[in-house]
Amino acid sequence: MSRFIGLDVHAQSCTAVVMTQAGKRPRRQVMETDAGVLSDFVRSVKRPRYLCMEEGTQCAWLYEVLEPLVDELVVVQPPREPGHKSDGDDAWKCANWLRIGDRRCQVYKAPNKHRELRQAVVTYGVVQKDMVRVKNRLRATGRERGLSEQACQLYNPSKRHEVLAQLPEHHRHRAQIWCNELDMLVDCYEQAEGWLHDVAKRTPVVARLRTAPGIGVIRAAQIVAYVVTPYRFRTKRQFWSYCGLGVVTRATSEWAQDRRGDWVRKRNAVQTRGLNRNRHPVLKCAFKGAAVDVASKMKAHVLHQHYENLLEKGTKPNLATLTIARRIAAAVLAMWKANEEYDPDKHQRR
Repeated sequence: MSRFIGLDVHAQSCTAVVMTQAGKRPRRQVMETDAGVLSDFVRSVKRPRYLCMEEGTQCAWLYEVLEPLVDELVVVQPPREPGHKSDGDDAWKCANWLRIGDRRCQVYKAPNKHRELRQAVVTYGVVQKDMVRVKNRLRATGRERGLSEQACQLYNPSKRHEVLAQLPEHHRHRAQIWCNELDMLVDCYEQAEGWLHDVAKRTPVVARLRTAPGIGVIRAAQIVAYVVTPYRFRTKRQFWSYCGLGVVTRATSEWAQDRRGDWVRKRNAVQTRGLNRNRHPVLKCAFKGAAVDVASKMKAHVLHQHYENLLEKGTKPNLATLTIARRIAAAVLAMWKANEEYDPDKHQRR
């Protein structure tokens, strides 16, 4: 008889439950969040045993520790539900999802693939956001005193003294502290960028994907780090949805009877609601940024010609950019699966 283990993980404690194939609940235990303790609990459950836990901070670490001990380990991202909630309820839900085979909220995990590249990409993204945040603070400080045009000079160590001298003393001290923070973050940003480039050079798939239009080293590294493997997606439309490029439509009361009594579909029954929100924001930013580069810089490329044709037909610029981003994403997925570099001839419109 199969056993299904549900695990609710927190920083100090974990709640583990065991559910049988018939839905019975023979066991529940609260234990310390420790690799040895959790491993002993999993080993005490008879095989075949399957484990399910929610996505969280400790999820990658526990996946590496517990995955060899079970027949299958599933990580889920459950939707938020109002009402009563407890650690035991969450653990029982995980076990029951695994028992009935509900995989709609499953999260892909491959902690041993491109490990260093993924850490370099995450570090680069965090440092970049911190640096942009400090720059925005400095610029807002200049706007407070009517120095909107000169505020950008605070970013440059050789020119910021002139702007600091125009600020009152209480504003000047605050701006000087943020300037010192910016200088340190710029140094960290250069280190993170250098680390990312070094790791990307040692990853062959990054060099292959960067041949796509608008995809450089950083964007290619981000795609590889977060997608990990292209075989997760059977079709390009699944990949579009993962990247936030899938169009969401909604239809209601689609059919009506005509004069002869036949059922016909209404013209305005299907409404476009925009792009899907359950997406990976970094991948969406990478592909849309590549599309913007193609539309603004690569005048001789076939995708730029497609962009111009869309504008001539009356398509809005943002929708035309989205179309180019979807074509680039489809090309990247095909290149990755076929282990080929980008070929512009294959991107000609049929």
